[in-house]
Amino acid sequence: MITTKRSCPPFRPAGSGTTSNHWRDNSTPSPLEQAKGAVNIFDLWRHFQYAGDPERQNPVRSPFRPDRNPSFSITRDGQAFHDFATSDSGDVVTFWARATGLPVADACKSFIEYAGTGRSNITPITRNTSPASPPAEQRQKPVLPAMQRGDHKRLQVLASFRKLSVEGLRLADERGLLHFALLKNLSAWLVTDSERVNCQARRMDGGLWKHLSEPAKAWTLPGCWASWPIGIREAQDFPMIALVEGAPDLLAAHHFIHAEERERDVAAVAMLGASQRIHADALPLFTGKRVRIFPHLDFAGQKAAERWTEQLESVNAAVDCYDLGGIPTVTGGRVGDLNDLSSLDADTFESDRELCGVLS
Repeated sequence: MITTKRSCPPFRPAGSGTTSNHWRDNSTPSPLEQAKGAVNIFDLWRHFQYAGDPERQNPVRSPFRPDRNPSFSITRDGQAFHDFATSDSGDVVTFWARATGLPVADACKSFIEYAGTGRSNITPITRNTSPASPPAEQRQKPVLPAMQRGDHKRLQVLASFRKLSVEGLRLADERGLLHFALLKNLSAWLVTDSERVNCQARRMDGGLWKHLSEPAKAWTLPGCWASWPIGIREAQDFPMIALVEGAPDLLAAHHFIHAEERERDVAAVAMLGASQRIHADALPLFTGKRVRIFPHLDFAGQKAAERWTEQLESVNAAVDCYDLGGIPTVTGGRVGDLNDLSSLDADTFESDRELCGVLS
């Protein structure tokens, strides 16, 4: 029987692991380590009198750059920060260096002095951190092609090709996430949402888009915000989100939402690529949600799950991860993503009813 207590442990590459006791250094902490133990980023935030209260509101606006939407997060222990919009991150000393504008070596020395006295004669560098005019990506939405809703014939063809239920695809269509169009004189299905800032197209016949510099099955249309999670606006009235990677898994998520009769409490949201971070404008929309991630079973998918988990936990989302590993498909292969799970042998699916609880 296949067990499905499938909450993923943190992913580690082969050969990694905890350090042996033999290599632990039990010597007296250095002055810098002692300083780090005495002062955290929350202390420095108050010292430099930055706007906002990161101990109560997290994320907050970055103190180091114009930040229209709060995207600057500090860990609960105050020992590290991360800017989701720029990917800048570091520890308390890095924060001190950013605030003072000092080179790293000088920042270490002055930080040790500050930690020992609680005072600093250094004036923080002045930055314009008021919200500036938004960057081009935020100012301009892409121009998308004319798209149509899915009639029964189109849904039936796509359902057969992707091995999904017509009812599941109809749910995706009703929620405004599945569309159809003629692109490059080829029939295509597309995923986008009401924001119309991200859109990806695939050919109905499964072929490659040969006009791309590197022909591929998925074509993110020009000008799109590739890091925008498709469906996050539509998910606002739902307590639970199934977060998937890629357009086929977005359709598969709707297949399982319908199969498990979870239309009232579960929404499906897709990141269109394992390399993407959740867009800073979209991240607050996950606040307080229960999010289950369905990562692809490859290294990139596992690293994406780690990255998204870190981002989501920074906005107080309750996150877990569904492990698809070890499940056989009807062809004798192994499930590698959520769309593959819809190809389960019927006997396998029926013999292990726990597999029906993908969204439980």
